[in-house]
Amino acid sequence: MEVYHSGSRALQDRTGVRDVADHVGRAIGEGIKPVAAAFLELQPLLVLGAADPGTGHVWASPLTGTPGFARATGPRQMSVTGGVRPGDPLTAALASEGTPVGTIALDPRTRRRMRLNGRLRPTERGFAVAADRVFSNCPKYIQRRQSYETVENRGPEAARHGSELSEAQRDFVTGADTFFLATVHEDGADVSHRGGNPGFVHVDSPRELSWRDYPGNSMFLTLGNLATDPRAGLLFLDWTTGTTLQLTGEARTEFAADGERRVRFTTLDVIETRSAVPLRWSAPEYSPANPDAAD
Repeated sequence: MEVYHSGSRALQDRTGVRDVADHVGRAIGEGIKPVAAAFLELQPLLVLGAADPGTGHVWASPLTGTPGFARATGPRQMSVTGGVRPGDPLTAALASEGTPVGTIALDPRTRRRMRLNGRLRPTERGFAVAADRVFSNCPKYIQRRQSYETVENRGPEAARHGSELSEAQRDFVTGADTFFLATVHEDGADVSHRGGNPGFVHVDSPRELSWRDYPGNSMFLTLGNLATDPRAGLLFLDWTTGTTLQLTGEARTEFAADGERRVRFTTLDVIETRSAVPLRWSAPEYSPANPDAAD
């Protein structure tokens, strides 16, 4: 599989970073190296991105478990025990052989992250992913959270569905310092992380969000996917209460005259689930790389 497809290449060329992207892209491999396997086994949270095989909508969903619930079980395979909460929009995707999936394990304690994309295979205890791409990213824009605890007897409440954001949900979004973004392309799926100081995501209307695309690793995997397929899924997580806000819709990248990029997302469906995640993390220390949210 090629490291970059036409959407990513077009953005690399537009911004003049093709050479940088080629250098960084050498870190993308098919195998799970020992250091990556060791990192994965320490994580209590994994975020999964895929398209619902019924509707075609793209979603990002959280999966949690005792560290080791997600682990490497071969040089190119990750196995996961358990699955998403009942009624999660990716339930059908996790039951479908060959579903293209993207995953990201992010550790706020060390500000490290690992992405593994591939094809899903249901198993008796959960599912496995045959890896097509495995790579890590720099710690930019990750907020450090020193510790977490698992809250006993915390379970997901009934999900609330809607087609636009309520006033409380808008406050949730504008107060967030982190979200996860799922995208797809003809070869697979991907989940990336977006972080910044609270306020870095703007709510422009009850159905439209936008955020500035901060400088990153020059690969343009996410924006490249959106250039060829606008479907996207967003996951916002309250790191204290475990409440999740999942959005599906379409996103496009806007370029200003000065070269600044802004992503605009239009919502089709909204799912809010209180107490969806049993983890309670300590207060954040914002990344020194975060620009002023007003920028």
